[in-house]
Amino acid sequence: MKKDLSRRDFLKYLGLGTAGTALFEGAAAVPAIASGGEHPSFDVPPSKLKRAKETPTVCSYCGCGCGIVIYSEDNSITHIEGDPDNPINVGSLCPKGSGISDAHTIVEKVDKRVPNKNRVTDVLYRAPGSSDWEVKDWDWAFSEIAKRVKKTRDASFELKDDKGVTVNRAEAIGHLGSASLDNEENYLLHKIHRALGTVNMDHHARLCHSSTVPGLANSFGRGAMTNHFIDYRNSGAFLIIGANPAENHPQAMRWIGAAKLKGAKIIVVDPRFTKTASKSDIHVRIRPGTDIAFLNGMMNYVIENNLFFYDYVLNYTNASCLVSPDYAYEEGLFSGAEVKDGKFTYDSKKWDYQKDGDEIKKDPTLQDPRCVFQILKQHMSRYDLNTVSKITGAPESLLREAYDAFGATGKRDKAGNVIYAMGITQHSYGAQNVRGTAMVQLLLGNIGIAGGGVNAQRGESNVQGSTDMAMLYHYLPGYLNCPVAPKHPTLEEYIKVETPKTSYWSNKPKFLISMLKAWYGEAAAKENDFCYDWLPKLDGKDHSHMAIFEKMDEGVIKGFFAWGQNPAVGGPLASAERKAMEKLDWMVSVDLFPTETATFWKRPGVNPADIKTEVFMLPAAFSYEKEGTVANSGRWLQFRWKAVDPPGAAESDLWIADRLFKAIRKEYQSGGVFTDPIMKMVWNYDTPGMDEPDINKVGIEINGYTIADGKPLETFAKLTDDGATACGLWIYAGYWAEDPDAKVPACQRRIPTDKSGLGLYPKWTFAWPLNRRIIYNRCSCDPAGQPWNPERVLVQWDGAKWVTNDVPDFGFKDAKTKEPTPPEKTAKAPYIMVPEGVGRLFAPGMKEGPLTEHYEPVESPVKNLIGKQQNNPLATKYKGNFSKLAETGSKEFPYIATTHRLIEHYQSGAVTRNCPWLVELMPEMFATISPGLAKKLGIKAGDDVLVSSARGEIECKANVMPIIQPLKINGSMIEIICMPIHWGYAGLAPGASVNDLTPCIGDANTNIPEYKAFLCNIRKA
Repeated sequence: MKKDLSRRDFLKYLGLGTAGTALFEGAAAVPAIASGGEHPSFDVPPSKLKRAKETPTVCSYCGCGCGIVIYSEDNSITHIEGDPDNPINVGSLCPKGSGISDAHTIVEKVDKRVPNKNRVTDVLYRAPGSSDWEVKDWDWAFSEIAKRVKKTRDASFELKDDKGVTVNRAEAIGHLGSASLDNEENYLLHKIHRALGTVNMDHHARLCHSSTVPGLANSFGRGAMTNHFIDYRNSGAFLIIGANPAENHPQAMRWIGAAKLKGAKIIVVDPRFTKTASKSDIHVRIRPGTDIAFLNGMMNYVIENNLFFYDYVLNYTNASCLVSPDYAYEEGLFSGAEVKDGKFTYDSKKWDYQKDGDEIKKDPTLQDPRCVFQILKQHMSRYDLNTVSKITGAPESLLREAYDAFGATGKRDKAGNVIYAMGITQHSYGAQNVRGTAMVQLLLGNIGIAGGGVNAQRGESNVQGSTDMAMLYHYLPGYLNCPVAPKHPTLEEYIKVETPKTSYWSNKPKFLISMLKAWYGEAAAKENDFCYDWLPKLDGKDHSHMAIFEKMDEGVIKGFFAWGQNPAVGGPLASAERKAMEKLDWMVSVDLFPTETATFWKRPGVNPADIKTEVFMLPAAFSYEKEGTVANSGRWLQFRWKAVDPPGAAESDLWIADRLFKAIRKEYQSGGVFTDPIMKMVWNYDTPGMDEPDINKVGIEINGYTIADGKPLETFAKLTDDGATACGLWIYAGYWAEDPDAKVPACQRRIPTDKSGLGLYPKWTFAWPLNRRIIYNRCSCDPAGQPWNPERVLVQWDGAKWVTNDVPDFGFKDAKTKEPTPPEKTAKAPYIMVPEGVGRLFAPGMKEGPLTEHYEPVESPVKNLIGKQQNNPLATKYKGNFSKLAETGSKEFPYIATTHRLIEHYQSGAVTRNCPWLVELMPEMFATISPGLAKKLGIKAGDDVLVSSARGEIECKANVMPIIQPLKINGSMIEIICMPIHWGYAGLAPGASVNDLTPCIGDANTNIPEYKAFLCNIRKA
């Protein structure tokens, strides 16, 4: 009999990988080692895996960050399984994770794996007007691309604007990508494009979670998930709104299941009866686009029924702050509304606090009519159960049940968890949707505690990291605002405008100057403002995804990089985006497979001879064919080791970026327009004998180091503004510092221990900032430093010092004396990243107003029932081919359309539609309609149907199921049609793209598109 049989070996004996384990009911289960008892002996043949190399990696799909073990032999994958040591998934995998080997090798016969024939394995070139690819070599491609970059950049480069401000920007080059790349790869891409002066730079996050950042940052100070997936097991109740973790984040559902087994309540708010809803205690169907009405109704109910956590609200929010007498709200608009130059705008100064000098005036009784609490109470009072029911379509009784269930978490010993995803973010008021979730949690005291939080579930393996790396036009790495010429003409003005007197952001000059030193090295000195003017300055206009394609269509953007992103399927009104690419002089696609973007010139219905765009197709490596870090939704920076080489000529994105920039530099050796940022950019990643750039050098630069000795920094607290430190991304400081126990960089740690019992796992990799697992954790204690819940201690004052299970997210020691800071002082600023030091129920920094207000989607079947303002007055609209919209209450398009994801596919399907196992599981595009609508229109399940919007028409299969039902909206029944996002015309399973129907409408804060609510029609084909 054998003892201490490992779970991995047990599954091998059964002939299974760890992917076969249960995700939900078994979630509380299974330790990596089952020990302490007798096990039956097994007579088994020798394992096929004995000769195989075993490599740990992290899944390339959603933002959970699941561990995978790759088994390989002779550079071929023989087997994969979930990593039982990884505390996130503990060995289990979802269908996509289980099929991840298909991206490299596929099963040709029962017992034989062969390379995936759909992979791009050569450097390809498509000449203008050509109908086919030509095979080229890397040197030729880099040289030719560099020539085109130089020509396009120099022809459009702007040294100074019309006011004489140095701007150093290039308007004619665009870039998209990529949440599919590792952090170190994105860092080099960001440096390349800032050196070139690129301002038209964006990536996936704009389309999925860009609205998360302002929504959460304006509430708490940071735009990131507050807790992490394992912490879900500590929750007593879940409000899952606009998210479907059982489908889209299955390992998150694992931990939700663990909590449910202990009695947690699950409330799902979703128009569809989803896989997650099937496990819920309460399922509230609401009309797409009415989340704010639901959330405002909850806030009203919580306040009216005294369910809010009074002590938390009083001490840790701005509820007591007094607001300017100029603030007001009336019929859908806030005070300060005005029209300037034909555009609606707000004067947000009307929403300021009342101050005595620099001090905000407060009313600790919360009774003053101008205090935030009373203003909030009055504003939310309009959202009574009856009104919310009419807007959302949810019955009053069900609303009351949901509000009571989640409102019960507003107590010292309770923890409520809000989980959301793109059902919240992808709206013309997406950032305000996010704000609504944050406000609910502040009222209930659920921020900063174990089992609580506002947890944005990111949909890509490194969309968090690529956002941290600022692959978005308006940011520099670490959420520093990119300079805007009218506001920041000089470094002095930037620091003056951007640096608050209080909050940890008062250190912003240290973060920026250390970044400039990392980029420009010895060239960056105090005398030249550390090369601040070498950064491209924005013009205050929109340069996000939709604006990039609008400018492309207008002929302004002439060269374009699509780097690991597939906008020809994923972008809004994708048909118009494909058409816009015909106007380009040249395009570079860097990807694994020949995507719809790379092959737009030979798409169905066009003649390649008419399309003059040059296209370079560069073959890239998949996640386990290279190494680097990725940041999951919970801010964990995990390292992925290389298991096998990429096929053919394919290379890592790190290698491609490095060689591309060297080729561009070679072109500029003979001169060009403003060459300094290109020729003097720090670019020293070579190591003798290595073909690949040295990732250790890149990691140390990102991490930060002291200039004098090159020693990596353990903390961003050591950064300076005098040029003595260099740091590419301040919030990652410490991630590449060596752990004294593990003797490896912190991001490579694999020690799955958790002395807290709360699932913190502080020695498993590194979490930003400074390895904090739950941010704002001062709020887990009362003002005296004693935990609200003694059973879930994150930090605690023992009378003389702070006892910590997690890294304190507050100044627990005096910066100079290093003495412990007493709790009464730390209680004054538990939210260290906002100037007020407290969470914001009232947020003057939001563009549409300081409080959440229901507006209808831009395309809506009904008029706004709660105010005269129909839509978000600041929603972004676009011109030309991107301007088509249906009118309110359109008879031509009477149904609401919404988009969703499937467990078998990922994003635009660029990878998964080329993986045979996943294609077999989910082969066709479809539209889901209710049985009632199907009967009315004579449609049967499996029929071909035509779905149309004001922008076009697609053909797909009908999926008739009761998971979707009509909703009664103010007395009228309105039908909903649901379509997945994963199909396009390339790959093993081509199909129509739903994004040929979606509108180009943007949220005012971030220009995220309104994918989740628009008007459509459907008929039998």
